[in-house]
Amino acid sequence: MANIYIGVNNEFVRHADKNFEFACAKAAELGYEYVEPMVHWGRELLSEAGYFHSVSMLDDPLRLKDACEKAGVKMSGLSAHTPLTKPEVGVEYLKQAIRFAAECGAPVVNTDEGPKQPWTSELEDCILIKYTLTEAVKVAERRGIVIGIEPHQQYSKTPDGLDRIYSLVNSPAIGINFDTGNSYLSGEDPAKWLEHVLDRLVHLHAKDISIAQSEDERGKVTGTPVGCACGEGVIDWKAIIALCKKAPRDIVMSVECGTIEQAQKSVQHLKSLL
Repeated sequence: MANIYIGVNNEFVRHADKNFEFACAKAAELGYEYVEPMVHWGRELLSEAGYFHSVSMLDDPLRLKDACEKAGVKMSGLSAHTPLTKPEVGVEYLKQAIRFAAECGAPVVNTDEGPKQPWTSELEDCILIKYTLTEAVKVAERRGIVIGIEPHQQYSKTPDGLDRIYSLVNSPAIGINFDTGNSYLSGEDPAKWLEHVLDRLVHLHAKDISIAQSEDERGKVTGTPVGCACGEGVIDWKAIIALCKKAPRDIVMSVECGTIEQAQKSVQHLKSLL
């Protein structure tokens, strides 16, 4: 039986206008064991000024490690979403994220196929994704990092589509980062889909969807940035937790919500079920 841990994606502080270090400290204060940092390329004003939680991959990776150790949390993975269908971006971004993850101590790098070019066919996109992932696993395998493919975009919005992306490259460095909210909004049954990918599960985005958002968007979108507080939406968390316990490896359920208040409610609800 797998061990289940509760983490939080640092998106929960994005409206608090605070930096990465604040996110780690606040997550620990709320009772989380893990955080999922977001990384980016280059420099941008809000992060540089300390008003946003994302960390530039031009920074020292040990900055993340030090902040987590100081707060008393660990990293479940990196949120490093880059368009796999655009190798001119995805290849080098993903390779750098993998090297960054290895040095800072994050075992998983999460991504998805990303928005596609309007002029490429599905077959062409599969070739592009295969190229990007093939280059990335060369870096990931040597460092013991796993790439978590997330259901989030035009191809991964269905079980068959996610399976196809996963199967493009045969490597132990590729797994599934399942997202409960994205799978629900795409029109699928999250528990049924999770059971289908359980043997490949390496990380889970614990995202709940409010009844209002469900009524407005289900079947019309392929995903959403964050959800509501876990336990206040439509996701059956008892069923999700029961399945995760059957996974072949320990799993961090990384809560994806939009406010500190939602993060507090989420950890309380999930811990009550565990």
